Amino acid sequence: MSKSKVDADEHEDTHAVVDPEHDNDDGLTEEETNIVATVATVGAVGIGVALFEAALLPGLVLGVAAVAAPKFAPKLGSALGPIFKSTVRGVYKLGQKTKEFVAETNEHVQDIVAEVDAETKGKPAPAKDTAPVA
Repeated sequence: MSKSKVDADEHEDTHAVVDPEHDNDDGLTEEETNIVATVATVGAVGIGVALFEAALLPGLVLGVAAVAAPKFAPKLGSALGPIFKSTVRGVYKLGQKTKEFVAETNEHVQDIVAEVDAETKGKPAPAKDTAPVA
């Protein structure tokens, strides 16, 4: 080989090596590309499962959730924190209102029972028939 042929081969080899991070024409990061690939794979598997046996879909969903949970749980937890806190606050207030309502209802029922009891005790008992039965 001549020297010019070797130089040309080396020149072609340097252009043939492509950095995968810079090869992406869509402007997506490597993480986004991985997410898109994962979603496409899960979608293809889901379609296959649905075609062959629809009863396997819940298992597929649980598997996807189990794989995605460690990655998204911290982000999800910090995002849901304020919502959870306000929900707990609302449930606590509802519990207090319910407790007050039950206490008032119990008091009203006891008052009614006491009135009925007083009316029953205030009436004279019916006279017993002391005549012998013939």
